[in-house]
Amino acid sequence: MSDRSSDSAAPALHELEAKVMDEVWKRGQATVREVLEALNEHEKPRAYTTVMTIMSRLADKGMLERLRSGKTDVYSPVLSRDGYARARARDQAGALVAEFGDIALAQFARQVESLDPGRLAELRRMASDE
Repeated sequence: MSDRSSDSAAPALHELEAKVMDEVWKRGQATVREVLEALNEHEKPRAYTTVMTIMSRLADKGMLERLRSGKTDVYSPVLSRDGYARARARDQAGALVAEFGDIALAQFARQVESLDPGRLAELRRMASDE
């Protein structure tokens, strides 16, 4: 799994897309059948074609990579769960700044100023890791 989060948009995920991604992230890679069976263990049964369509759309969105293995497609996440979270946060923060400009930046600064020193140090470490 490559973390291409630094150069790609991370699309928002609808409820079922998020559940499918959670299952693929848990497994590292999965077939439609594996995801279907896992989802149907905990929720109302879904059709194979529903999960297949969702996984195909996630591949089209760049969230999953599809590899053919015989007659079966095996899907792997393009981003790690953390990579996706970082990319979504970056995209959302960028959208706020694009829409609200300095007002958004001032609000971010106000939030940062109110943090305790330990949390602020952890955030600085996280920012330097990217």
